[in-house]
Amino acid sequence: MSFPARDPCLLVIETATETMHLGLRCGSQVHVFTGPGSAHTSATLLPAVRRLLDEAGLAPRDLDAIAFGRGPGAFTGLRTACSVAQGLALGAGCPVIPVDTLLVVAEDARRTHGHTEVWVAQDARMGQLYAARYRHGGERWQTLAAPALHEPEAFNTLLRADPQAALVGNALAALGARLDTGARPLHPEAAPSAHALLALALAAWQRGEAVDAALALPLYVRDKVAQTTAERDAVRSALT
Repeated sequence: MSFPARDPCLLVIETATETMHLGLRCGSQVHVFTGPGSAHTSATLLPAVRRLLDEAGLAPRDLDAIAFGRGPGAFTGLRTACSVAQGLALGAGCPVIPVDTLLVVAEDARRTHGHTEVWVAQDARMGQLYAARYRHGGERWQTLAAPALHEPEAFNTLLRADPQAALVGNALAALGARLDTGARPLHPEAAPSAHALLALALAAWQRGEAVDAALALPLYVRDKVAQTTAERDAVRSALT
């Protein structure tokens, strides 16, 4: 798709983690909202979006595109973000911009700490993590290792082969004792923030990467949602 060069009005939705991040950018106006995610998301997301639009004095029809964090992350959060983005976009007659959630975390680390060589590691529960490797070349991010699901021990092999890149994301807090972090910069507080998602959404819009709402899909990576009792017991034994 190609779009006008004017400054777009963009709404962004990120609910892949336990925190909901929303953002709205229209001209010089920027509005953001952060609130509880996870189980609360389905009940609170639409009211929060409405409040954000009301703050800006906008209606859904004023939006040029709606971006959402497509994952990987919590299954319910991914489905909710995708379906709400699609529904709003269809009603507003605008396209959507799916963005990898791990890339949003990388952008947050770049904006906050200036890192351009980044491993992102997000907690995937069940003793596992989602990870991806990114490099910022001055104008845009390159994906060196696409988002994937890892066991900590397998991820450690990747870290040892790449000792200079910063390691960011909430897996550091969840699995830190099992990760071979080395002497690299560590930022467990890096998150898929609204400001970072707005920046990536704007860049994607300018490159013409928005797509029809019907084509938007979550990025699950993991096919299995829950463990059996035996598997949960095995994980607990490994952690004790």
